[in-house]
Amino acid sequence: MIVFLTTADTDLQALARALDRLPPDFPPVMARHVRQLASSAALDSFMDAVAPRASLVLLRLLGGKRAFEAGVERLSALCRERHIPLVACPGEATRDPSLEAASTVPAAVVARAYEYLVHGGTENLRQLLLFLSDRLLGTDYGHSPPTPLPWDGVYRPGVAEVLSSPEYRRRYWRGERPAVGVLFYRALWASGNTEAIDVLVQALEERGADVLPVFCYSLRDEATAPGQLPLALRRHLLDDGGRPLVDCIISTLSFALARDDPDVTAHALAALDVPIVQAILATSSRGEWEESAVGVSPLDVAMNVALPELDGRIISLPIAFKEERHDPRLGVTVARTVPDPALVGIVAEQALRWARLRRKPNSKKRVAIVLSNYPTRSARAGNAVGLDTPASAVRLLMAMREAGYRVPEVPEDGDQLMRRLLATGSYDREHLTEEHLAHAPGRVPAEEYRRWFQGLPEALQQEMQGAWGAPPGQVYCAEGALAIPGLVVGNVYLGLQPPRGFGEDPMAVYHSPDLPPTHHYLAFYRWLRDGFGADAVVHLGKHGTLEWLPGKGIGLSPACYPTACLPDLPLLYPFIVNDPGEGAQAKRRAHAVIVDHLMPPMTAAGTYGDLARLEQLMDEYARAQAMDPAKLPLVRQQIWELVERANLHRDLGVEREPDDFDSFLLHVDGYICELKDAIIRGGLHVLGEPPQGEALLDTLLALTRLDNGDVPSLRRG
Repeated sequence: MIVFLTTADTDLQALARALDRLPPDFPPVMARHVRQLASSAALDSFMDAVAPRASLVLLRLLGGKRAFEAGVERLSALCRERHIPLVACPGEATRDPSLEAASTVPAAVVARAYEYLVHGGTENLRQLLLFLSDRLLGTDYGHSPPTPLPWDGVYRPGVAEVLSSPEYRRRYWRGERPAVGVLFYRALWASGNTEAIDVLVQALEERGADVLPVFCYSLRDEATAPGQLPLALRRHLLDDGGRPLVDCIISTLSFALARDDPDVTAHALAALDVPIVQAILATSSRGEWEESAVGVSPLDVAMNVALPELDGRIISLPIAFKEERHDPRLGVTVARTVPDPALVGIVAEQALRWARLRRKPNSKKRVAIVLSNYPTRSARAGNAVGLDTPASAVRLLMAMREAGYRVPEVPEDGDQLMRRLLATGSYDREHLTEEHLAHAPGRVPAEEYRRWFQGLPEALQQEMQGAWGAPPGQVYCAEGALAIPGLVVGNVYLGLQPPRGFGEDPMAVYHSPDLPPTHHYLAFYRWLRDGFGADAVVHLGKHGTLEWLPGKGIGLSPACYPTACLPDLPLLYPFIVNDPGEGAQAKRRAHAVIVDHLMPPMTAAGTYGDLARLEQLMDEYARAQAMDPAKLPLVRQQIWELVERANLHRDLGVEREPDDFDSFLLHVDGYICELKDAIIRGGLHVLGEPPQGEALLDTLLALTRLDNGDVPSLRRG
């Protein structure tokens, strides 16, 4: 019996296919995935019941000996003791001396086995088994040498040959259509586990895209110089002049392109100049994902979300899951990557919309700019953390007009913008009138909304009706339609984000993990896409609600409200730079592209009011001590009265006027100095307007007052 141990599901997939092509009298083959031997009990059982019966053991470890250290040591010792051939090879494309040393066969045999494995594929694995049987078990089946397979190439579903990029485009592209590249691992291609890629390619082509599917071993190839794109991308996704052949890329690859210097990587990807959508091939089963409130597994979060974010990839949805099926011939469950057509369709539509956006002239692009609206009162409309949203919206409109977007008129300033915006109606029901509802620029007829609503998953329909009644609900509904207030200026819509719900405590509603959004909220986002016809949405400033709607944490489903509301429109989100945690929510739960903006200018708090007067009295007290001691009791009384009025005595832990007043004043003086030195905001940031003059100086002083890693603070330096 030949025993094959591996850390790669793709090895087991290729092995199952290879068995069908082996001679009928070939020795039986048993396989195990190393994760099945992770526990001490499982390893003990394997070492006692399986390993001693082996006539040959083949071990392949991604991550080297460390991936299965205890198992390698015990297996090597047992094989030496019982004279069982052990061939141990790495899963990477580099030799591993520690595994070669653990092997019990000649080094030349290990080296040849490594060649078969590193080239990969079903046929090489079949020939490897024949080679090992002939060389180590004394059979005479005959075998062929390893067949090199390309490390990267262009793949076409249903076509065996690997094509060059020009040949593929000549055969399968129609031209003049948005083009989308698809990146996936060579191991999937070599093992024939390409169903998810096949379905994705089909979904893209059905939606009107030309597709360029490219497999590669990794994007982190050692031959690539720092600051350059990986060879696979240069070879297949760029033309002879170095220009991208595609308008968007869907990557299913894990990890990040970034190595030691993410800035260098960012420069290379910026030169590529196409958006990259990260589609997740989940390592969990669909059932596990469906049952999980978190979504994808911690392993997927690390490999397929957090690390790809370093490349600036747009985090999308899982499109496939690992489903296991027992193979009685191998005595092991073999996992295959099985696609979810509904999720594939959403991701394909996301990528296609990004691709169309890249091709469309600015003059024809339709953009929705949504201002945050928390809490939903007219006095706080457009309120975003640290950002002057109205002024920033005006600056954005001006920049868009200069870039060729159709923006016939731009308000003079933020105040005029907000007056005009609120005149169309707000979501503050104290100021909302029937006239506002009747003349709103956007209207969703009840029947149209019901059609949208019926397209939702059944569970969402039940939850929304349970919370807000039958569609279209009562909120912002007039004359048989849901009203969408806002301004339409040329090809740009400006509006306030609707409230996600109502209740006595607006903050509780905002952060509720369970309360579904209103019918009007869903209608608003669907209208942006299907009514206004937006090509992209801009959420202007932190404090939106879309990314906080109920649903899975990461790796959302169609039954998660952020996906239900905004499934596929490109979302750009200017977001304050010093809150990456909440920004990550928008990236991971609403496929947002975060555009960091500066925090507000910073300055020292200083003193004013009672504190400023207190400083004056303390100075007067010090002068009186030297020049006019008779005034001390009066000044002392005035100081204590101010201390009590400002509640400083509580801050300093003093309940009554102390006897040693001079010592007390030293404490007061020190405390006021701390307050004066505290850093506060010196206004709000406006997009495109960095602080100038004294505000810039104060901000730089504030930023350099603390150590930055090994760099000492300005004060300490």
